[in-house]
Amino acid sequence: MSTLSLEQVTKQFGAFYAAREISFTAEEGEFVTLLGPSGCGKTTLLKMIGGFHQPDSGRILINGQSVNNLPPEKRNTAMCFQSYALFPHLNVAHNICFGLKQKRLPLAEQQLRLAEVLKQVGLQDQHLKMPVQLSGGQQQRVALARAMVTRPDVVLFDEPLSNLDAKLRESVRFEIKELQRQYQLTSIYVTHDQAEALTMSDKIVVLNAGNVEQIGPPEEIYYRPANRFVADFIGAANIDIAHITPAEQPGFYRVRCQLGEFYVRSPRPPLAEHCYICWRPEDARFVPQPQTGDNHFFLTLRKMAFMGNLTEAWGDNDDGKLSVRLQLVKKPQAESGARVCFRLPEDAIHFLEPVVEGHDEMA
Repeated sequence: MSTLSLEQVTKQFGAFYAAREISFTAEEGEFVTLLGPSGCGKTTLLKMIGGFHQPDSGRILINGQSVNNLPPEKRNTAMCFQSYALFPHLNVAHNICFGLKQKRLPLAEQQLRLAEVLKQVGLQDQHLKMPVQLSGGQQQRVALARAMVTRPDVVLFDEPLSNLDAKLRESVRFEIKELQRQYQLTSIYVTHDQAEALTMSDKIVVLNAGNVEQIGPPEEIYYRPANRFVADFIGAANIDIAHITPAEQPGFYRVRCQLGEFYVRSPRPPLAEHCYICWRPEDARFVPQPQTGDNHFFLTLRKMAFMGNLTEAWGDNDDGKLSVRLQLVKKPQAESGARVCFRLPEDAIHFLEPVVEGHDEMA
C-alpha cells in the first residue's frame, strides 16, 4: 500500500491551463476519483501521475518521494486504459504477464502471480484465449489483472468502463471496487460519469477548467456542494438566490428566496447574507392538503413523467420566473397546469457561494 500526493501541480499548453495548482492526497488503499466534464484536465493529471506528461511546476510524490523526474517505467504505477490496450497477438496469460517479463521476474514467480490474479478476477478458464474471443467485461478484467499483477504502488484508471454497455458497466464497476477494496490498492480513477464516482469512490476531486472545485467523500460532495458548479454537475439541483439571516435557535437560519420563506438547519453557516442556495429534486415532499407557512411552497405543474420508481415533475413558481425540477416517490394526483403544494425538510437547503453584487439580483 502506498500514498500519492500532488502539491501545487500546474500544467499549461500554450495559454490553456490543464491543471492550475492542483493539490490532493490519496491515502493508502484509498480510491480517489478525478471527476469533471470533458476538457477539465482530469486525464492530463492522470498522465502526469503516470509520468507521460511533466508538470510545469509542483510536485508529485509517491510514499513521500518525488517522482517528477522518473520515467513511467520507474514509478511503479500501473495504467488501465479506456481501450484496454491488450496485445491482440497474445493470449490472456501472456497479456497479464507482460509487465512481469519486463521486470525480469523468475518464471516460477510469474506463474505463481498469474495463478493468483486469474483467480482474483475469475478468469482461470480463459487464460489461453485471445482478446478477440473475450467479451468487453472479460477484456476489462484482463487489463485490471495485468495492472494488479505487478503489485504497483498506485493503479491509474482512465475511464475504463466507457466502452461497455450500461448493464455490463454496472457489474464491472462493482468488480473493480471489490478487488480494489480486497487488496487495498491505492487507486486514481478518471471519469465524467457522476454515478461511477458516487458509487465507487472513497474521495472525489471535482475538477473544472483545470481547477479544483471541491474535494471530499461522495456524500459530502452530493449533499454539501461547495458552489453552483458542483451542485449542478453532481446530480440534479435547483439553484436560487437567497437572503439569509440567523434564526433564534443556533444552527438555524431564515431563508428568503423566489420560492418563499424557509426555516433551515445547516451545520455550515452561509458565507454571506446574500448567497446562492440549492436543494435536490428528491427532497421535496408533495402536500395533498395545501398549507402555508415556513418550508411550504406552491408550483404550477408544467409536465410530469412516470419513471417507474419515481415521477419526474417540472413546475414554475407563482410569478413564472423560477422553474423547479422534482423527483417524487409517488405521482401527485394532479394534472399539468394545476397549482400544487410541496414542502422542503429543514435540512434540504444548502448554502453555496456568495452572490457577487451587480452580477445577479434577487427576484
